[in-house]
Amino acid sequence: MRYVARNRKARYEYEIKDTFEAGIALMGSEVKSIRGGKVNLSDAYAVVEHGEVILKNLHITPYKMASEQLDPIRPRRLLLHRREIRKLFVATEQKGLTLIPLAIYIKGRLVKIELAVAFGRKKYDKRQAIAKAEADRRIKRATSRDY
Repeated sequence: MRYVARNRKARYEYEIKDTFEAGIALMGSEVKSIRGGKVNLSDAYAVVEHGEVILKNLHITPYKMASEQLDPIRPRRLLLHRREIRKLFVATEQKGLTLIPLAIYIKGRLVKIELAVAFGRKKYDKRQAIAKAEADRRIKRATSRDY
């Protein structure tokens, strides 16, 4: 498994409830661009529409050698089982929960995406998360020293 892109800001901006692994319906030239690391998922999100999960605002830079140039931010269908789609639909119906991509990676010869059910953090929650992470680092540093 090789990570191509990660949404580092997602774990800071959102509180992650659950994660899912999904395939992405792509064209051949898009796969080549992803393998080259030409993908940006910082503004991407997913929605459940008509029994399908659609990924929006995922920017895949067009492959230069492709004969057909595709729209870089076109909506892309995520490949999930029906029961997973139902779980995601129920989860997103709750107030404040959203679907955000955490990472895109290559597993074997397939392109996969890690999708999270999350809710947005408030400013004070972000400060508390930073303070907690700092305290954990200090504790770990203090306990790992050899005296």
